[in-house]
Amino acid sequence: MAEPRSLFDRPRLLLAVATVVATVATAGSLYLSLGLGLTPCRLCWYQRILMYPLVVVLGVAAVEDRPGVVRTALPLAVPGAAVAAYHSWLQVSQTTCGLGAVSCAQIQYRVLGLTVPNLSLVAFLLVTGLVVAASTMRS
Repeated sequence: MAEPRSLFDRPRLLLAVATVVATVATAGSLYLSLGLGLTPCRLCWYQRILMYPLVVVLGVAAVEDRPGVVRTALPLAVPGAAVAAYHSWLQVSQTTCGLGAVSCAQIQYRVLGLTVPNLSLVAFLLVTGLVVAASTMRS
């Protein structure tokens, strides 16, 4: 009989944690716009477009124990991290941004000292790391 693996050794657990990260990020963005009435800028919309599907993609992968989801998740998470990093850079280096009605350089809200794009970047990086880690493990 095979030796049981640690709970933290399982790709399914990593995918479940990635699902939770994507879900919290999605719920947080909805709360900021619907609950607090903040208007998302254009770069915020791009980040949402890339984060929201990750909830379903990662959720299904966690339920079905499919670490191969890396091929579906990374094309969403890596560009999302890039947009969030660019957006974070804009907020520290620019005073205006002409991409839409709401300036992407404007800081509308902070959580624990982090701006919304900073939080988005953290979420995308966590999802990326968790999915890559799950894909390198053998179940």
